[in-house]
Amino acid sequence: MPITFNREFEPKYGEVVELSPLIRRVVAKNPNPFTFTGTGVYLLGRGEVAVIDPGPTVDEHLDAIMAALDEGETITKILVTHTHTDHTAGVAKLVARTSAVTYGFGPHGPVPDRDPLEQVTFDEYFTPEEKQKIEKEWAEIPDELKREGPDQDFLPDVIVGDGDVIMVGAHVEGVDGTAGTGTVHVVHTPGHTSNHICFGLAEEKVLFTGDHVMGWATSVISPPDGDLFDYLASLRKLLDRDDLRYWPTHGPAIDEPQAYVRDFLEHRLGRETQIVDALSAGPSTIKDLVPTMYAETDKRLWRAAANSVYSHLLALHREGRAEPVEGEPSLVATWRLL
Repeated sequence: MPITFNREFEPKYGEVVELSPLIRRVVAKNPNPFTFTGTGVYLLGRGEVAVIDPGPTVDEHLDAIMAALDEGETITKILVTHTHTDHTAGVAKLVARTSAVTYGFGPHGPVPDRDPLEQVTFDEYFTPEEKQKIEKEWAEIPDELKREGPDQDFLPDVIVGDGDVIMVGAHVEGVDGTAGTGTVHVVHTPGHTSNHICFGLAEEKVLFTGDHVMGWATSVISPPDGDLFDYLASLRKLLDRDDLRYWPTHGPAIDEPQAYVRDFLEHRLGRETQIVDALSAGPSTIKDLVPTMYAETDKRLWRAAANSVYSHLLALHREGRAEPVEGEPSLVATWRLL
């Protein structure tokens, strides 16, 4: 499972960074184990600007987005990769400030009756010192950032699908005399969520990948909305594109993206092998599988990792290769090979 992650990314929160004549970025100060260094918000085009994933509701962050505009510019479009709150919580406030039109694939998909992060815990693996540190860090996080999860309130003004085109910018002169307009192609990439989309900027051959492909970590797949088969198909879909660079919402850019995507596919096959090998020794639970499979991963992410393991087990179940020992498939079931 050879993935070379790039975690060398230290943003200056609230400052606008000019990435290219058509792309600017502002990073929100909402770092945590799930968002890495925070939510990176991209501004596309000049004059009439489009914003990808406004991020959290923190007013200071929204002020920074507005301050990133040049004199006379306005935000007219908000493009949403998917409905997780670290991407969409600030949409309503930004719309109130700008009257921008929102674009997305659609509402969030089904959510489980019980929060999956509460069904499987790994508290016994944390030392008292680690628990104390985590509790202190949690207490210092603003209330509006304490929960990153499904946003069931967001509904786009304009529903877009695979292959649709969104024009950004206006016909004004930009940096280096470059026209300020861009052509954005919608790429539906379900898996992390069913409504996940990426946005390809044709003029620069770059893809804004949201949480589908990130440079600092792999994506969490959380059933029932997240689906492993969809995720793998969406990864393979990117191999048919000729993008030169990916800009994820979290972390640094990804160069040589096709090779990186192939590593992601190999990684998922490796995770499947780990599960099959473990179940070959006898029935097991997700709670028992995760500490071994993710021994090198931050333990604060193990509950999220349990969702990804569950997605693999559901895929094996659909293929007739694994099943719960008793009852229906679930995060807390004991699983065995067939």
